[in-house]
Amino acid sequence: MIIRSALALGLVAMLAACGADGPPTRPEPEQTPSGPGVSIHGTVKMGVAYP
Repeated sequence: MIIRSALALGLVAMLAACGADGPPTRPEPEQTPSGPGVSIHGTVKMGVAYP
């Protein structure tokens, strides 16, 4: 009996949480910088180290 009551209470709580923060809204578009803003630079070293 206690398990059924707990399950029913959990179900009611889950249903009550649906839409608790209001209707869904579309996210704002992200601001993109004008022109290409990609720059790649650095150093790569590969090899095998023997003790």
